[in-house]
Amino acid sequence: MITLHEVKYSWGSVNRTMRVHVTEVHDGDIIIKDIFNENGVNIISAGTIIRARDIDILKRHNIDMLDIMERVSPQSNIDTMKLTAAAAELKEATPASVHDRFVPRYEEALKDTNLLFHHAQTNGVIIQEVVENTITPLLEEFKKERDVVSLLLQLNSEDDYTCQQSIKVSMLSYYLATWLGYSPSEALRIGKAGYLHDIGKCRIDHAILNKPSPLTPDEFEQMKKHTIAGHEIINASYNDDWLSFAALQHHERMNGSGYPLALTGDQIHKVAKIVAVADVYSAMISKRAYREKQDLFSVLKELYQMSFDQLDPIITHTFIRYMLPNFLHKQVILTDGRTGIIVMNHNTEFFRPLVRVDQQFIDLSQNRKLEIERVLHE
Repeated sequence: MITLHEVKYSWGSVNRTMRVHVTEVHDGDIIIKDIFNENGVNIISAGTIIRARDIDILKRHNIDMLDIMERVSPQSNIDTMKLTAAAAELKEATPASVHDRFVPRYEEALKDTNLLFHHAQTNGVIIQEVVENTITPLLEEFKKERDVVSLLLQLNSEDDYTCQQSIKVSMLSYYLATWLGYSPSEALRIGKAGYLHDIGKCRIDHAILNKPSPLTPDEFEQMKKHTIAGHEIINASYNDDWLSFAALQHHERMNGSGYPLALTGDQIHKVAKIVAVADVYSAMISKRAYREKQDLFSVLKELYQMSFDQLDPIITHTFIRYMLPNFLHKQVILTDGRTGIIVMNHNTEFFRPLVRVDQQFIDLSQNRKLEIERVLHE
């Protein structure tokens, strides 16, 4: 197969890219670089052969300039099929590289996290060096990956739920902190708070943690103690109230229905509120011993409802607003069983986007009988 290198450097009239204004893009042009909108969401991937609908997407996201493969002149003897093949190779390489880059590191981080919990259980403290060597490089990699939904779809494992939850909450807390305007160093610190938020579970009986059915009232009272245990372990290991309060308060709720202290509103630490949103979302989309994982898209609707009484509304709405564009171009199953692709989000009907099914466009804000049932793994 012809490679991108050969396309760019070996074939005379296409030995360089063209930078053009969106109004000059033609049907059939080939995108050279991933295109991100102002929120850092990947809206069109490298290797895409542009069609009219893609040009509309570029304009809706206020993209002015973009890089395309230099156009082949009518006199050129270059086989257009080779260009198409090269574009396909480039497009296919992008998700594969993301998978290759993250999944091995994620699986290694799961092993290190397991050891971290075991050491905390045995010694009552956290080895800071293990935390830095495990989560900091992973968070640095997260900076390079803009498509949060694709990343979450790839980070599936049959390993221990608590370790998975630690890493995913770390990732989501980091992203949410950046979306809320925290500095890079603060976002990394909040990502670390998300990573350690459940460290107190090392003191909870494994039979309770892994019970394949809902907990009894007595068992739930035991489970609640992980927040206090986590606070104690972190205070014995760090001098950082962002980390300790995230562990203590991530189950507190704005209306006072949470635990361990039934705090309300501003009594809850801001970082704990951030970690709480990340924790709820990650828990809902993860498989549990007693419950199948829920769909990434539908869980956002549940978060939205929780923002009216349980979760901080500004933090939750920021999370939803930045997550929704990540679902653009994702394949979904509708409630009538048909498969489609999300092509545009609605300004006010957040969870009823425009979906293309074959050659038909279905506006879910108008068709109230249909909903998105689930997002398909790419």
